[in-house]
Amino acid sequence: MKIPYAALFLLLVLIGCNNSQKSSESSTSNELMKEKDSIENLDIRHRIANANGFQNWKDVSEIAFTFNVDRGENHFDRSWIWKPKTGDVSMMSAKDTLNYNRAQMDSLIMKTDAAFINDKYWLLAPFQLVWDDGITFSEKENAVAPISKDTLGRLTIVYKNEGGYTPGDAYDFFYDKDFKIKEWNYRQGNSLEPSMSTTWEAYEDFNGIEIAKTHKDSTGNFKLYFTNISVKKETDN
Repeated sequence: MKIPYAALFLLLVLIGCNNSQKSSESSTSNELMKEKDSIENLDIRHRIANANGFQNWKDVSEIAFTFNVDRGENHFDRSWIWKPKTGDVSMMSAKDTLNYNRAQMDSLIMKTDAAFINDKYWLLAPFQLVWDDGITFSEKENAVAPISKDTLGRLTIVYKNEGGYTPGDAYDFFYDKDFKIKEWNYRQGNSLEPSMSTTWEAYEDFNGIEIAKTHKDSTGNFKLYFTNISVKKETDN
């Protein structure tokens, strides 16, 4: 930034300020370069997670959502409230309401928790890429998406064959240049052919967390979507 010279006797002072400014700009430039290098060195899983606001997750104290599925004329839904910092989960359906803590589960809770894991995975799959242990992954820069046939990046992850509710499953995430997931394949047991392929659409920002609210298959007979989404942070009143 150029500073106008008010008088000749201020010249030395202004030169000193200008040099100081250059030093500050240089320091800022170096910090930005380091930050850029740090981002570029992230693996693809972290890039996809960060594109959906993963850096803001540390401040989330509660997330609520309703998981909906339409198959033809049949509709199903259940609602959840999850407090990730305490592990408290509440499930509300047309038949029942159940509260539990994920650190204190018994065999009766396992079925409900399996449903929670499924619904949460659909909601926050970009974050699961970072959260989940025991996965192998590979990527391809130019791959044909299963529904749109667009050329996108592809991240393939495979879960280990033991532990979890669905061991050995595989997912293909098709993402755009902004690292946003646009479509995916689910391959049960790492089968060669997809067990299911859907879109990722209707992205919306919820208090810094980006969520794709709608997923559809190629037939138009299947639609999975989220409603009543809210995200609370520790700093919220």
